[in-house]
Amino acid sequence: MNVISTHIGQPVSRIDGVAKVTGQAKYAAEAHPPGMLYGVVVNSPIARGRIETIHDAEARQVPGVIEVMTHLNRPHAALFEKSYMDGLGVPGVPYRPLHDGEIHFNGQPVAVVLAETFEAAREAAMVVRVDYERWPHNADFEVALHQKYMPSKTRSNYVPPKPRGDAAAAYALSAVKIEGRYHLAPEHHNPMEMHATTAIVEDDGTFTVWDKTQGPQAVQAYLASALSLSKDQVRVRNPYVGGAFGSGLRAVYNVFLATLTAEMLKRAVRVTLTRSQMFTHAFRPEAVMDIALGASRDGTLQSMIVKGVTDTSRFEHNIENIVIWGLINYKCPNATADYKVAPRDTYTSSDMRAPGAATGVNLLEMAIDEMAYACSMDPLAFRLHNYSDIDAMHDMPLTSKALRDAMAQGAQHFGWHDRSMMPGSMRDGRELIGWGMATGIWDAMFSPTSARARLGQDGRLHIATAASDIGTGTYTILAQTAAEAFGMPLDRIDVELGDSTLPECPTEGGSWTAASAGAAVWLACLSLRRKLIDMLARSENAPPWVKQDTVTLEGGILHDMTENGPVSLSLPDALSLAGYDALEAEETAKPGLRGKISQMRKARFTHSAVFCEVRVDPELDTVRVTRLLNAVAAGRIMNPKTAASQIRGAMVMATGMALHEESLMDERVGRFMNHNFAEYHIPAHADIPDMDVLFVNEHDDEVSPLGVKGIGEIGMCGTAAAIANAIFHATGRRYRNLPIMPGA
Repeated sequence: MNVISTHIGQPVSRIDGVAKVTGQAKYAAEAHPPGMLYGVVVNSPIARGRIETIHDAEARQVPGVIEVMTHLNRPHAALFEKSYMDGLGVPGVPYRPLHDGEIHFNGQPVAVVLAETFEAAREAAMVVRVDYERWPHNADFEVALHQKYMPSKTRSNYVPPKPRGDAAAAYALSAVKIEGRYHLAPEHHNPMEMHATTAIVEDDGTFTVWDKTQGPQAVQAYLASALSLSKDQVRVRNPYVGGAFGSGLRAVYNVFLATLTAEMLKRAVRVTLTRSQMFTHAFRPEAVMDIALGASRDGTLQSMIVKGVTDTSRFEHNIENIVIWGLINYKCPNATADYKVAPRDTYTSSDMRAPGAATGVNLLEMAIDEMAYACSMDPLAFRLHNYSDIDAMHDMPLTSKALRDAMAQGAQHFGWHDRSMMPGSMRDGRELIGWGMATGIWDAMFSPTSARARLGQDGRLHIATAASDIGTGTYTILAQTAAEAFGMPLDRIDVELGDSTLPECPTEGGSWTAASAGAAVWLACLSLRRKLIDMLARSENAPPWVKQDTVTLEGGILHDMTENGPVSLSLPDALSLAGYDALEAEETAKPGLRGKISQMRKARFTHSAVFCEVRVDPELDTVRVTRLLNAVAAGRIMNPKTAASQIRGAMVMATGMALHEESLMDERVGRFMNHNFAEYHIPAHADIPDMDVLFVNEHDDEVSPLGVKGIGEIGMCGTAAAIANAIFHATGRRYRNLPIMPGA
């Protein structure tokens, strides 16, 4: 049977858009079960120590207060550390909320106040007093650098690869050298939807947990393990997520506390974090990279030495891939990388959009720009001169790499040929104009994913998988995929996501969801289509033409051309003739070309070329980003409208990284102090320029069954560096710290 459809690749508007803008979409804190209690978390004001006494008598006297839960009166929870491990598998000892009286970080929950109203719970939480035994702590990154180490147990893909050549000797002999330390400040997630959980105790004693998470099945597994429950006793739902960027990859403490208090009181409980409390968990780690580059006088790279350090908590070892990206992307005979983590008495740093690459690519691309100027070469020409067609660090072929095309098309669209080489030579009135560029690279990942397709008697196609849509457009592209695979109009397709009871799907992250879930939906729809025709063909009631191989499914109707002319059959009629009220199929997509693992021997990446224009007022030392262009090579683009939106969103975040975002630590108390939007600066509308997105044609039938590479992260990789490089071109001043503060 043939399918005629043209849905994939079309700029379809979000099918969930109406529900979101009209308020029909319900988020984690919008479920209103009867008898629900409100929980407010009390956080520790010290970084390290032990609780001596909790004074909660006054809090219990506040009208409406039902309970104050602490480590002293909480219900039973798992004792062993391994029971609190989550799907990310971060090495070390996972944080166990309210496990005992020991304090590991400032902001650690020490109590949860439960009340009939949020106002009562908040008022009571403000009068809970705690006496602490204070222990020495360190929250200073510079001090932590002296204690840096590499964990003995870590994931193999996070260990820097073996050196190639002799980088130190080649650097010493290089005619042109640059060397320096590059620094990225810590950044905190600030999605529109703050972390929240509504835990409901059902009549049969099971739990339905509405949580702001990127992985409902991961949270289900975490809660079942930590609370000594079976998975059948916990259902986690997150059909809509108001942004996440990595903050929801791990189970945040609110979901544990809400579910534990619901179990304790046998009532529904909601725990919502405040904006300030969003600064008490996951954040992008502070990082330094010591980079030394050596080249011959014609600009040929001879040596690359990259040493990186990121911070982590004292109790876990969060590891990020920050040092390898340039060594992969550039041709250089001698290269080496080293990586370590530095422990601080804070919560564990964690993934934030393009983890590792957003740090490593941007800092390295700033150094590459320095080297280009040291060699008196145009930055674009320097990158093309040192272009690698393979994964240079691992000496592996690539499934595809259209970065050269991205640089060429981006440069032409931006007008790069009009750029003068000399810094400070382009002006408009009193403003200095700078043009900078950088390249980006990110993994093109694929994870085993299952999906179910079900055709009902009403003629509608229902698609289900446990994937999360964190605002990326997953609902829409899965509907497009189903429409293409099954031959069904989009308006007759329903997509169900964000439920731990649905077919298995990994936590949303790493830009693998479109490729992975899309492939699973594609396979499920093809399987359902074959199943329908096979059963119909075996039915005595079916018309004889259905048994032919020329049957076409178009517009949700079976068609064929017979000697008597065109014939057709509706899908509801087809089901009836086959003797079914509904028909379904479930399939699992696996990595490799059409599921063949042997194809994994090639490296798989998404690439980009970013071009930026800034205007600098030399008297006021103010920077305006006035143009950004991102040319992206990401395989097959499922929906150019939602894909471009993803790249623009990442460029906004990268602008924050370059010029605005910085979590400021008060080392005396071990707390990030600018924990609000008044002092934690993010780009506003006036800070964001015209942003162009180009998608470069890139055919890749090996990277995933649909030829799809993810695009959620790549927009972060290289954009901040392009802004930094443009500032140098405008001013002649080289900055090695992000965010950049001209004049500081």
